[in-house]
Amino acid sequence: MLNFIINILSTPAMLVGILACIGLCLQKKPVEEIVKGTVKCIVGFLVLSAGASFLQSGSLLAFGDVFNYAFNMQGVVPNNEAIVSMALNSFGQDTAYIMALGMILNIILARFSRLKYIFLTGHHTLYMSCMIAVILSIGGLKGFPLWIAGACLLAFISAASPAYCGKTMEKVVETDELGLGHFGGFGYWFSAQCAKLFKNSADQSTEDINFPQRLTFLRDTTVSIGITMVVFFLIVTGVAVAKGILQADPEEIVATYTNLGGLLNIGAETPTHWAVWAITCGLSFSGGVYIILSGVRLIVSEIVPAFRGIAETLVPGAIPAIDCPVVFPYAPNAVLIGFLVSFVGGIVGLVILSVWNKSVGPVALILPGVVPHFFCGATAGVFGNAEGGLKGCVFGSFMHGLLITFLPAICMPVMGALSFSNCTFSDADFSWLGIVFGNIAQHVQGSALMIICVLVFLAPIVYNFVAPKKAVKEAE
Repeated sequence: MLNFIINILSTPAMLVGILACIGLCLQKKPVEEIVKGTVKCIVGFLVLSAGASFLQSGSLLAFGDVFNYAFNMQGVVPNNEAIVSMALNSFGQDTAYIMALGMILNIILARFSRLKYIFLTGHHTLYMSCMIAVILSIGGLKGFPLWIAGACLLAFISAASPAYCGKTMEKVVETDELGLGHFGGFGYWFSAQCAKLFKNSADQSTEDINFPQRLTFLRDTTVSIGITMVVFFLIVTGVAVAKGILQADPEEIVATYTNLGGLLNIGAETPTHWAVWAITCGLSFSGGVYIILSGVRLIVSEIVPAFRGIAETLVPGAIPAIDCPVVFPYAPNAVLIGFLVSFVGGIVGLVILSVWNKSVGPVALILPGVVPHFFCGATAGVFGNAEGGLKGCVFGSFMHGLLITFLPAICMPVMGALSFSNCTFSDADFSWLGIVFGNIAQHVQGSALMIICVLVFLAPIVYNFVAPKKAVKEAE
């Protein structure tokens, strides 16, 4: 039964559908509207998830593999799914209890504090629950104390992450009824703060780029993303293929082509020409983004009205926090710019880490993972654009790329202490929380560690009750 419940909670489409249904029921809507709103929310999330999976397992993964091969990059690629799949073998039960209790405490925190966000990105909640279970276990916590401490920590970060993105998020979506529920929040906040250096240029948005008359077709997001990614795929794949052809040993040529595997289909009876493959992948990338944007539009049109029932009845002022692609339709050009510039920042960060490793001391070399740089970098670009226009988008995205390169590198010793020496988390909130509480857990043991986690959870609630009423009004 617990596994069944956790499966529902960790499936964003089901979780959002249930909450939308509850919200519509609390508003005493007719049965037909409840069914319509619930189904459209679930379908919207399924469409979004399908687009994300299509991108992640197809064009994004292929681009990353070919890029690393073409430019001979070696190091650790931060990947949430990889480290969670390893950790769940030993911490599966603990993760389940932390997740279930943490989501309940998130609602309680939203009810009795000023952190009004209810985190609805179920798979990220699962990943964070797993990481918290792992890092707190090193502090000697087991069983019920581990579940309580972990749930308190999960509830806090689930409400706090959307909160420190809140002001910029409101500028992006032009409403205070929608939050950002993605554990890259610190990176998006950081991008926005960097972009504020160009706040005088904020009126020059990425969406106002003036194209010559003959190039106005590039205003179509599908076309501009498709053409840009085709060019990138052609360049990177061309370098990879040329590198294989220039190998002196015929056996190495075969090994090279084999390593590229199904990416280039070399060795098949009717192999796909590398240029055709590159063009197809670039346009598939654009198709994946189109699917994501379609799902987001469907979700937003239903979840905000449905959530008012919960906000008005159970948790006054509650705000749904949705996965990061929710911001993509508001600045499509910033999505593409943010991804590309964040990826460049990741490459620059890798060079800096390499120099540090050779001249100062050993440090993990973090490769620029295409998946985090797309989803997180694109969101950072949208946030940067909201605060500083085109210049803010470029600078904020670049600094975000550096951030999600350096944070995982700093977090690697913590992961090494937990026997996960070859992998780490990618998104910013995972990294900073892992660094802070991973180090605390190594020095504070048992009940004292649990008390710290409980106090972290209680702090926003206590502050809400002890703060003067006047200060509350000014904050609002």
